Amino acid sequence: MLSLSVPLHRCKGVISHLHSFRLLPSNPYLCLMIQPGEYHHLLIIRETPQGFYLSDEDGGEVLLPGNYRTPDMAVDEYAEVFVYADAEGRPVATTEKPLLTLNTAAPLPVADVNKFGAFCDWGVSKQLFVPFRNQRNPLEAGKTAVVYMYFDEQSQRLVGTTIFKNYFKELADDGLEMGQSVRCIIAERTDLGYKAIVNQNYLGLIYSNETDRPLKVGEQLTAYVKPPRHDGKIDLSIYAVGTANIEPSAQELLEKLRTNEGFLPLHDKSDPALIRSELGMSKKMFKKALGGLYRQRKVEIREDGIHLV
Repeated sequence: MLSLSVPLHRCKGVISHLHSFRLLPSNPYLCLMIQPGEYHHLLIIRETPQGFYLSDEDGGEVLLPGNYRTPDMAVDEYAEVFVYADAEGRPVATTEKPLLTLNTAAPLPVADVNKFGAFCDWGVSKQLFVPFRNQRNPLEAGKTAVVYMYFDEQSQRLVGTTIFKNYFKELADDGLEMGQSVRCIIAERTDLGYKAIVNQNYLGLIYSNETDRPLKVGEQLTAYVKPPRHDGKIDLSIYAVGTANIEPSAQELLEKLRTNEGFLPLHDKSDPALIRSELGMSKKMFKKALGGLYRQRKVEIREDGIHLV
């Protein structure tokens, strides 16, 4: 049977709010729990030598240690704080800015690896634990890993994982449309290309032969949803699907020509590195833009380069 070593008056609202809090069998010090891993708008109810105690509307309390207080904080005022679980599983508030929140993924530096698993820095004092069972591939100290953070009900702690299949959708649904721009995090390298987390909701694939440079794990970029695959899985392109991406690139090329007196010493045989340094675009995109301008008779292509008509 659960025994709580706190005065009864500290558990006010327990009977009337059983639906709104979680009992902590591993933590005998708290009767109410404010969800770790999220931002909360909480009322400062009292000040102690350790810091401020903050409360939510259900009577749950959390300590904001004194080193995180700001000059504008005072009793009976509200504060926006992030809550995480300390080494004993107790919720602690902070004004630090985490790199990720509950049920999201982000690239994190791997700070240490021991016999239990890996520990990642994520912007708050206590490192995020990624046990070996949660590692798709072994994590290495000093490297970056894309980690998903969830709340482990058994240990009552925030835990990380690099195994994503249970947390992100692999099949397209009505939430995605062909050509839609999405925010991606490159999660890992595969034989075909790069697995990416899409809008913190899906897993997609960017093919390596459709990129003009190697992508890095943890890199965040905009991509576009390609036509659906026969198996329903999600393919992505770093270029806008169809012809929507040609116009902006063609406009950039026109502007560059105008600022260079109507001439650029580039053509379809130019080195890709030179094209990128001059125009900030891939050779593939350059050729599409150039072809579009040529068909519109806005430019001429000669042996020495491109001339504005």
